[in-house]
Amino acid sequence: MKKIQEHGLAMKLIDAEYTFDNNKVLFYFTADGRIDFRQLVKDLASIFKTRIELRQIGVRDETKILGGMGICGRELCCHTYLSEFVPVSIKMAKEQNLSLNQTKISGVCGRLMCCLKNEQETYEELNKKLPAIGDVVTTPEGLQGNVHSVNVLRQQVKVVVDINDEKEIREYKAEELKFRPRKKKVKLTEQELRELKALEDEGGKSKLE
Repeated sequence: MKKIQEHGLAMKLIDAEYTFDNNKVLFYFTADGRIDFRQLVKDLASIFKTRIELRQIGVRDETKILGGMGICGRELCCHTYLSEFVPVSIKMAKEQNLSLNQTKISGVCGRLMCCLKNEQETYEELNKKLPAIGDVVTTPEGLQGNVHSVNVLRQQVKVVVDINDEKEIREYKAEELKFRPRKKKVKLTEQELRELKALEDEGGKSKLE
């Protein structure tokens, strides 16, 4: 840290370690852009008397090193077992009917939670059995109505029906309703895209490996 300050470099040291054969010291750091650390490497080499490598990492790798607790109350997946970061998109959160509040769908790293990807296949399969919001369905009583909301995990659907010229919301199991299954495309407004695009991460192999 002292040497970084001496050179006036806008970088944050996260961790340092020797390689297995002790022939090199690896320094992991984060920074907003490219950093010219050539002189810093020379200074560190003279101090440690060995080869030096500075490796710039992203916020997800930083969290992987430092660790922490997720909102689930368990230790972070990236810190315990993940070696590769899979791409996570805001469409996954939308598909899972999650609130698009940034604080609720982003992890400690500030990016979308990795577990959204873990559950995506399950939600895709369950959604195939459900009508989309706004779809016209036929209830067991023979009434036609529009889908008001769905509970993916419970496979329950709330339907707006007309009873004696008054609208009423009734809840049914998806299997009780008659409707035409169709592939549903998740649509996001421009505002949602602008606000949440920064949370996405292209993923890829961890730079710590």
